[in-house]
Amino acid sequence: MNNAFLEQIHYFRVPVNNLEQSIQWYTEILGLQLRFNQDNLAVLALKSGPLYVLVEADHDSRGHFTVKGNPEFSVGFVTSRIREFHTYLTTRDVQVESMQEDQGHNFFYFYDPSGNKLQVHN
Repeated sequence: MNNAFLEQIHYFRVPVNNLEQSIQWYTEILGLQLRFNQDNLAVLALKSGPLYVLVEADHDSRGHFTVKGNPEFSVGFVTSRIREFHTYLTTRDVQVESMQEDQGHNFFYFYDPSGNKLQVHN
């Protein structure tokens, strides 16, 4: 018997400290498109994939978790221009970690204004 009722992921919810600041950062720095903004919630979108929902949350809330005390990312993005993107984020004063390589794939971590750890890979 197949119990695969779920078909796709519709959206991810990410806590942020300041909704308006975060909307500006995600749209201007990352290029996501604002679809909806009301009360303490904003819906953003990329060209494809699940929606990215920002929720104004308690100040100490984060969208990542820790393993042995170290933050681990929950959201991973994809780009075909990873080195250019790394430079772009660095020149915009985004907290960016160094480029890493794993089995032919490049990736790095970066943080949004609320301190959420994010990853991008090619």
